[in-house]
Amino acid sequence: MKKYIILASIIFSFGCSSNAANNNILEIKGGIHMKGFSRNIYLGIEDSKTGTIYRIQNPKKFNLNNRQNETVKIKAKLLKKVVGPGFPAVIEVLEVKN
Repeated sequence: MKKYIILASIIFSFGCSSNAANNNILEIKGGIHMKGFSRNIYLGIEDSKTGTIYRIQNPKKFNLNNRQNETVKIKAKLLKKVVGPGFPAVIEVLEVKN
């Protein structure tokens, strides 16, 4: 009986983790801007629908530094959720769409 319970819990955990991984993929359309102040400057994108600001973890990969003040559509993976003021959500850009 214990073997079946352990097997069922393992199968359930794999099923939940695969759904969670799919929920972390976002499509964001918005403007790319430098955010922050002093030493804590980062490149971010502000979602035009929700107004949420996301910190871009890998801006050099897609040369996003040169696309400041432009509106772009990106596909990204959510790495960290919003903690509070001054601690935006962190994303990793997977694809830039025009």
